Amino acid sequence: MPRTPAYLVIAAQLRSEILSGHLTAGAKLPSESDLMRQHEVSRTVAKWAIAVLKGEGLVEGRAGSGVYVREARRLVRHAHGRDMRGGGGPTSPFARDAGKAGQQATWEHDSRHDQADERIADRLGVPPGTPVMRTAYRFLADGEPIQLSTSYEPLSITEGTPVEWPEGGAATGVVARMDAIGVRVDEFVERITLRAAQTNEVKALGLPLRSAFVHVIERTYYADGMPVETADIVLPGGRYELVYRVPIA
Repeated sequence: MPRTPAYLVIAAQLRSEILSGHLTAGAKLPSESDLMRQHEVSRTVAKWAIAVLKGEGLVEGRAGSGVYVREARRLVRHAHGRDMRGGGGPTSPFARDAGKAGQQATWEHDSRHDQADERIADRLGVPPGTPVMRTAYRFLADGEPIQLSTSYEPLSITEGTPVEWPEGGAATGVVARMDAIGVRVDEFVERITLRAAQTNEVKALGLPLRSAFVHVIERTYYADGMPVETADIVLPGGRYELVYRVPIA
């Protein structure tokens, strides 16, 4: 079996000490020089080990001082009841999740008309080439990039309506927007996988160049069995807690 790279071994050891509470919030990590001596590795290996923990949001560097354990502030993503129907307050699921964590939610978005490729067409139950609204998002919590999402909606449902452009109307979030045009979402399906981060995701989420991993959620909303939106959601590993509450019939 191939050996685990030294920087991942060091990162795993430090991670264990942080998660066990041996290294508490505010504690200073061993310096790069200390790690080099303790593990008999190069400075580059020591840097990579610390970079992994920074990418997971477990530690932070302080200029001229060193690297310290961060206070645990993982954003909790609640999959049950994430989209409100009215009731006041922000209807964006991300805004609500960030608010519950005491963080300020902001996001960047880019919407454009596109055509569904075979993968997206299959998920939406339409022929390849069907016109869709494609919206790419980058979500930030307290200014830190923490989630990417690319959504697709059939224009046959939204074109010419007040919610055609996802960020262009008063309603926010898929359920609230569809409600506004008389399409009642009654179900969603999510499939979660774990994989290595792609180059563009590393850059967009500020992840370490080596061994960054992400959770990918393939989500589709349905109205009476008809897919009305599908999205690929990318979450950096270690920065999220995923919570699912499922009613039992």
